[in-house]
Amino acid sequence: MTERVAATDALVERYLNELRVEGGLSWNTLEAYRRDLGKFSEFLRAMGLHDPAAATRQAMAEFLGFLKRAQLSAASTARCLAALRGFYRFLCRERLAQENPMVNLGAPRPWTRLPRTLSQSEVTRLLECPNGSRPEDLRDAAMLELLYATGLRVSELVNVELSRLNLAVGYVLATGKGSKQRVVPIGDVARRKVQTYLDRARPLLMKHRTSPNVFVSRRGTKLTRQGFWKLLRARARCAGITKPISPHMLRHSFATHLLDHGADLRSVQAMLGHARISTTQIYTHVERERLKRLHTELFPRKHRRSLRREKSV
Repeated sequence: MTERVAATDALVERYLNELRVEGGLSWNTLEAYRRDLGKFSEFLRAMGLHDPAAATRQAMAEFLGFLKRAQLSAASTARCLAALRGFYRFLCRERLAQENPMVNLGAPRPWTRLPRTLSQSEVTRLLECPNGSRPEDLRDAAMLELLYATGLRVSELVNVELSRLNLAVGYVLATGKGSKQRVVPIGDVARRKVQTYLDRARPLLMKHRTSPNVFVSRRGTKLTRQGFWKLLRARARCAGITKPISPHMLRHSFATHLLDHGADLRSVQAMLGHARISTTQIYTHVERERLKRLHTELFPRKHRRSLRREKSV
């Protein structure tokens, strides 16, 4: 049995390596696929199936039911099914499976949950939280300002390199999912805070060491995603924000506030680096709310009704 498990794991690694080399998928996506396929392999073994090539459509349907009972979100379920579809296409292409049990298998309902965001007043409190004088304090303030000003993913933020940052013109070259690059503009406030960090704090953190990364730790190494999570939670406490907070909430807030102030959906899509406009459309509830508010404030019939009420008094 141990040999069968090792053989399955080897097939999974071959598939993931193909995705990495030919598909250019990010490390985070590959790790998520690895976990999904590992979960599927464990499920098959519990059913007495040790070879994924022997899985049937019935087994796939039962696995889908297992995911539903586990109360996995529709988005996570869809990602798991995407990993399985690709894996079985790979097995059939390599002639390691005779049939593809994923063909015509129904997908879960699209993810419709609205993104959790911070209000504009909460963002203001977070960004204007009193700052200390340590080099790390200047770095943290610059990172938060840049994250909200650009809508970068946290992985993109911690991986920004000096050569990809142009403060004179005001843009950062971000590398997103699938190694796709995009130019994202930076506002004046973020430019000033990042420049202050580069001039006053980064040299003290580096101590004559070298690194291509903009944001570094006291050891001179690249700041990690986990490190950013910690500093974000600390700043949220300082700002009096009690709700659970994550770096992605700032990305959602960036997009939501842009739309609320009149930005068009295509521009937001380009800045966020979404491959499909449908992904960006989760933020359209903001546009609907803004239109409702404008209608309430400006629609002429509302004004005429108020005049009639005044005359009747």
